[in-house]
Amino acid sequence: MKVALFATCLADMFRPNVGKATVELLEHLGVETEFPDSQVCCGQPAYNTGYVKETKKAAKNMIRAFEKAEYVVTPSGSCAAMFQEYPDLFRDDPKWHDPAKELADKTYELTQFIIDVLNITDVGARLEGKATYHTSCHMMRLLGVKDAPFTLLSHVRGLEVEPLPNSQNCCGFGGTFSVKMPRISEQMVDEKVDNVLKTGADYLIGADSGCLLNIGGRLERLGKKVKVMHIAEVLNCRQGGNYHGFENQ
Repeated sequence: MKVALFATCLADMFRPNVGKATVELLEHLGVETEFPDSQVCCGQPAYNTGYVKETKKAAKNMIRAFEKAEYVVTPSGSCAAMFQEYPDLFRDDPKWHDPAKELADKTYELTQFIIDVLNITDVGARLEGKATYHTSCHMMRLLGVKDAPFTLLSHVRGLEVEPLPNSQNCCGFGGTFSVKMPRISEQMVDEKVDNVLKTGADYLIGADSGCLLNIGGRLERLGKKVKVMHIAEVLNCRQGGNYHGFENQ
């Protein structure tokens, strides 16, 4: 099987190890990956801010970038959910609606792909310690992926997963929300950090880099020694393998 990797802006510019871990994990599972060079932003920041014309320009580029792919896999529930918006974005444009629908239908968030397409629940990962998992809003509410991350984490050897209190609450990132409403965002992330600390976890795990950057940044500013890891990095940890977390030192 061959898939096209949609790396996302945040992985490309801020957390490249997330992209590397995704490729290594997929290859470990027998999946060949390719990286279309013409991919850029999915248009979500513009879309959420009301710039529909600019969003369509980005969307058209992404549709062209992935038009030949059998599957598109991304380590971001939020960005995968944005692709699901494309058919509605082009609902009045016959030329682009069908290609947009085709892209939406073949796009999967990483854990969703492993569970629903590969039918794998145990990737052979190993990580010692206690962790808690943050469920990102877009992945859970818009994409509808809720159980896949927990199923995969439950099979990580040596890892104890502690439930996160009020896990359904937003971390305060919300894309441009954290820039437009910084004081409210700060209060929201402080609540999230307090709940993370209550679990006594060594690791905070998530599936969206934006959330992890936001929560991880707050943990660092508060001097809290919690390691922040994308789920791709966790699932890529094996006996004698490499650790790719973004630690707060």
